[in-house]
Amino acid sequence: MPKKKLTRPHSDKTVIILKKVEYPMSATKADKFSQLNLSKPLIESIREIGYEDPSPIQAETIPLLLEGKDVLGQAQTGTGKTAAFALPILSNLDFSQRNPQALVLTPTRELAIQVAEAFQKYASKIPSFHVLPIYGGQDYGGQIRALKRGVHVVVGTPGRVMDHMRKKTLKLAELKTLVLDEADEMLRMGFIDDVEWVLEQIPKPRQIALFSATMPNQIRRIATNHLSDPAQITIKVKTATANLIRQRFWPVSGLHKLDALTRILEAETFDGMIIFVRTRIVTVELAQKLTARGFAATALNGDIAQNQRERTIEQLKKGQLDIIVATDVAARGLDVDRISHVINYDIPHDTEAYIHRIGRTGRAGRQGDAILFVAPRERRMLSAIERATQKKIEIMELPSTKIINTKRIETFKENISKTLAESDLGLFTTLIEQYQKEHDTPPLKIAAALAKLLQGATPLLLEHKPIKKGWTSADKEKPNRSSERVANSRQGRREHKPLKGMQRYRIAVGHIHQVMPGNIVGAIANETGIDAKNIGRINIFDDYSTVDLPEEMPTEVFSDLQKTWVAGQTLKITRLIENKDQPREPKHGHGRPEKKPSPIAKDKKPSVKKKPNKKAKLRAAQKQVSDAQAKAKDKIKKRNKPKRKSNAKTSL
Repeated sequence: MPKKKLTRPHSDKTVIILKKVEYPMSATKADKFSQLNLSKPLIESIREIGYEDPSPIQAETIPLLLEGKDVLGQAQTGTGKTAAFALPILSNLDFSQRNPQALVLTPTRELAIQVAEAFQKYASKIPSFHVLPIYGGQDYGGQIRALKRGVHVVVGTPGRVMDHMRKKTLKLAELKTLVLDEADEMLRMGFIDDVEWVLEQIPKPRQIALFSATMPNQIRRIATNHLSDPAQITIKVKTATANLIRQRFWPVSGLHKLDALTRILEAETFDGMIIFVRTRIVTVELAQKLTARGFAATALNGDIAQNQRERTIEQLKKGQLDIIVATDVAARGLDVDRISHVINYDIPHDTEAYIHRIGRTGRAGRQGDAILFVAPRERRMLSAIERATQKKIEIMELPSTKIINTKRIETFKENISKTLAESDLGLFTTLIEQYQKEHDTPPLKIAAALAKLLQGATPLLLEHKPIKKGWTSADKEKPNRSSERVANSRQGRREHKPLKGMQRYRIAVGHIHQVMPGNIVGAIANETGIDAKNIGRINIFDDYSTVDLPEEMPTEVFSDLQKTWVAGQTLKITRLIENKDQPREPKHGHGRPEKKPSPIAKDKKPSVKKKPNKKAKLRAAQKQVSDAQAKAKDKIKKRNKPKRKSNAKTSL
């Protein structure tokens, strides 16, 4: 097989031409892991786990990394990337050293935990091995103590890794290998500047492995500047993966969404399931309602403590939970084999989020089901999703009352059979015999009374009610004046004052630092655990920005925000005084700008505290803001042109 080389130019201005060698899903360079020159303990662990044949990306990547070469791998989630870099790293470790020899950067804490667990699993026959996940939301003290004791591999999010590097608690003098996992996701979340900072700090020579599902220009630029003569491996599995996922949508009609969801849960045969919603509040409410209806469900969102989140994922893996109701941020990087179904209870804001959501199922060659709830006003988004996935999403009909009732009767009978087979009924048999003699009641009637007693007030069978027919797939191309604008704006409605329950904060990063809203959202969400959906309006000025966050944040969260880095700057977050006059904010939405009321009354004097003899500076600052406004309006006019492409960055 030909070598896949990426020749690094002598000039930084030279454009790199990547020579791709593409491998179909079925192709492998080595038929068995034993042929990949891995260490004996690793071969034993792999055999014990049950792996036999390496996936295409594993077969191509492992030999290259074992040789010490840089690798640029393009493959989607679920193709086995973790083992592709973890196994050669473990084979090349010097276990006599205490300082980290490998650093893996991941976009989210969930993925960091997952990768660390994978390292531990593969190294089960190496008792002296130590791996440490480091991420925001954890106590620094525990991480520092673990680093002092000595670790071989560190897996972390960019922000927390940078913090430890600056504190000198993460010593990388003996670093041999750096892995960038899901580089495109780190770009999307606004961490690419942080990644480049880390790349600039690590010692040379070093080995770098970069993995990404896509190869945007900024990722290629990193490959150009930091990878040395890398081999590029491209694994095309998009179509194969999509074919394993059955995609359906239900056109939301007169029936309440919760009732519709309940019918689907009763009729569908599923193992594990993720239900995606937009907000933290809905995760809790929906999980509680499903639990009340007899389903083993719980919520997963950014407000839940990290140790509880880890327990929840473990319960899902072990079958102690069947359903997780989650937001996008909380479920990012989640990889559980049991997940057979993904339900989009709330339609995502963009197509990229949809692809990430359904990617939680149909992994590693398994079949999966994805169901999408689509309201009439959201039908344009459905069309956009079909274009992005290049696949027609079939319409589904809700299970009829007859089907649900048949299913309930079958379940009722199965429960009786299970109880008869598994339980000791001696005492209850005696009691029923006594009751029968005392009241001269037939046993069948007694059993019926007990069944009704067990059922309680909730009827066993549904009443037949005609279901209002929703809109059809033919309707989705029809123009709809009331349809929601498919844009990357987090809020359709724009108000000057923070919403109820929110507080406005000032952060020390602005236009001069080339910051984007997605950078701010990604950093805050990942490093503090605040759900992205709970991050309100963001306004970017020349040398600072404002962001609306939930009131009464815990002290430790506020402390984390103080030290969070965005675009090469610490946030230095401060709470804005209520009614403090701010310059009028530029709009950063991608839809039609809406008129806003003036933030202060004409007869009200600004309450900004300013030092004496600073009027000239104030006027200069106001002029800068006006100029920024004018530029923002020009950008908005350009973006409001018809048939504009949707921005794939984190929505605001």
